[in-house]
Amino acid sequence: MVGLSKGILKTMCLEFGTEKFLERISDPFWFQALSCVLGFDWHSSGVSTVTCGALKEALKGEDLGIAIAGGKGKASRQTPAQIEEFGERMSLSSRAIDDMIYTSRMSAKVDNSAIQDNHQLYHHVFIFSERGSWTVIQQGMNKESGYARRYHWYHAHVDDMLEEPHDAILGTRAQTTLDMTSRLSRNCKSTSLDVAREEPRRLKRLFSSVRPPNQSSLKKWTGEKDEVKVLRMPRSINWNAMRAIYDFQPSDYEEMLAIRGVGLSTVRALALISDLIYGDEPSWRDPVKYSFAVGGKDGVPYPVDKRTMDESIHILRSGIEESKLGNKEKIRALRRMRKVIPNGQSVH
Repeated sequence: MVGLSKGILKTMCLEFGTEKFLERISDPFWFQALSCVLGFDWHSSGVSTVTCGALKEALKGEDLGIAIAGGKGKASRQTPAQIEEFGERMSLSSRAIDDMIYTSRMSAKVDNSAIQDNHQLYHHVFIFSERGSWTVIQQGMNKESGYARRYHWYHAHVDDMLEEPHDAILGTRAQTTLDMTSRLSRNCKSTSLDVAREEPRRLKRLFSSVRPPNQSSLKKWTGEKDEVKVLRMPRSINWNAMRAIYDFQPSDYEEMLAIRGVGLSTVRALALISDLIYGDEPSWRDPVKYSFAVGGKDGVPYPVDKRTMDESIHILRSGIEESKLGNKEKIRALRRMRKVIPNGQSVH
């Protein structure tokens, strides 16, 4: 896997440039195709952790103008130090390095706290170039179901880290999700910020006064399917964090979320207070995109993007041919590649 990863990496960076690699790896469908070529089943949660690990290993000793920081579990906590280490090797400015460390931390915080889909992050990879471009690939696990969910970010597509910043979120649709990154949550975010900037003693009174009723949607009796709104207040709030918000007086929701100690329970409590007391409801619609298809010839889930598919096949085929593998390994890789492309497309 490492040898084949190295061949594909070199091919992409030398023939298409590092920016094209970052764009491609942020595309969840291309990432999935790459993982299949490396030897994974398309539905395996191990795709994310091992593919990223193989790419990171493949970069060791190579000077392609690109770096991969982070990984699974404990390795994810090394991301800031690795961004700094690799950034200094690339002669990036201190400000550029600090900006990327902040982006790495905030992308994880957004997917853990601003989106509450019952998936706890356990894998975080930050990929960046010497130009300061970046991609984030991270994954969370739902402990109850045992299913994983992957989150893709690409710098060129992020205008606001707190408003629909993802290229895609892949996984099984969750029944209940609080999504503060949705456009539908704009008013709720604004009200949450206003509430959080209040004197903590007043906020404590609001918090204690909110007792959401045990609501049952009529839709479950009529058989209609819809996102479920769950008004469940967290048992406690980090009041030290609330004091820090009050003292700091953040100018926007992102600044508030960036404060240490502001996490899942704080975000949820402020959202429910904004909804129940002030009438500014957050989005309860799961933002997951769960199709892994490039497209279908019958137009489902959408028509085939022939140009993208041809380019993807060319990149993967070139990488296999350029990799320093034996003929048997190359033949096996090409066979795996043939399985993930439609009939009629050639890999020779």
